[in-house]
Amino acid sequence: MNLTPRGAATLIGSLPHTNRAHALDLVFKFCPEIPSWPQLVKYRPEQMIHQFCHDLPGLKEIEGTLVIDSQDPGFEEEFLAFFEEYLMVTEGGLSLGESRFVLPEESGKTFREFVDRLKKTPLLSMIAVKGQITGPFTMLTSIVDQNKRYVLYDDRVSDMVVKSLSLQARWQVETLNELGVPVIIFLDEPALSGFGSSAFISVSASRIHEIINEVAEQVHGAGGIVGTHVCANTDWNLIFDSDVDVLNFDAYGYFERFALYKERYHEFVRSGKTVAWGIVPTMNPSDIRKESVDSLTGKWFAEINKMLDSKLDISEVLEHSIITPSCGCGSLTEELAEKVLELNLEVSERVKRAL
Repeated sequence: MNLTPRGAATLIGSLPHTNRAHALDLVFKFCPEIPSWPQLVKYRPEQMIHQFCHDLPGLKEIEGTLVIDSQDPGFEEEFLAFFEEYLMVTEGGLSLGESRFVLPEESGKTFREFVDRLKKTPLLSMIAVKGQITGPFTMLTSIVDQNKRYVLYDDRVSDMVVKSLSLQARWQVETLNELGVPVIIFLDEPALSGFGSSAFISVSASRIHEIINEVAEQVHGAGGIVGTHVCANTDWNLIFDSDVDVLNFDAYGYFERFALYKERYHEFVRSGKTVAWGIVPTMNPSDIRKESVDSLTGKWFAEINKMLDSKLDISEVLEHSIITPSCGCGSLTEELAEKVLELNLEVSERVKRAL
């Protein structure tokens, strides 16, 4: 499914608020065309890693570190039960909505309130609705085994984690699909900024494609659109060569590095895909305070002009653009987070005037 967002605004992941009703008010006010359910990270069950690992066999937390001990006496039985349930869902016999791959009550509270709010909201102005899930590479490098190695390097456990994320992502699509608006699911992949470093020197691009594409396959199979968010720099061919439909990056801090992939970007857009430009800063409070809609819009157009040529003009860029914050707002104060959301919508509205 192709998306034509025309510079619409949406949110990246997290907010610092604890009042769910107020957080959702902000989402629908500042992201009217692509509302996105927020992860309220002050609630531990809604933090990025914890929210999507609830169903994994053998998972425990030891001194603040998430561990899957595959040598634990009960692990093999749990592991077998996991895959039996996975096969029952994917091959028929068990509804996904009745499986372990559904967000449980505590970690799914904001998601469910978002869905309830959507059901009461006129959909005419909406281009899509957005959800998110922890990306597979980030999840696999956030959990260790009994030997303190990333579970990325354990083929059996790694396969289990990716399959879990795949069906959790599919469940979000199926749930949001009921509203009759296109659904985008972002795979949040901050760990991809470390690809190619000494920590991941043995990890190949084909391995990254394999795990991202497995999640993407389930999202696409449910009729959804797949996005990937990386909040720093990476080898962007990892995304261009994958099955991802929307590429999101920190355009405020890393536009020049992304511009090195100009030709790949052109191919991406011509294939009907979208770039979500994270042009509103979130990483440094002083940047948020000093920027304005004029400065950010000017910065975006100045950088975009470097990406244009006789084969790609500004109108085509805008057809396939989303405007976002550079990353989630969960680490900010509520006041600064709300300024980010306000700036984001104002930049989106200013950008759209160029269409």
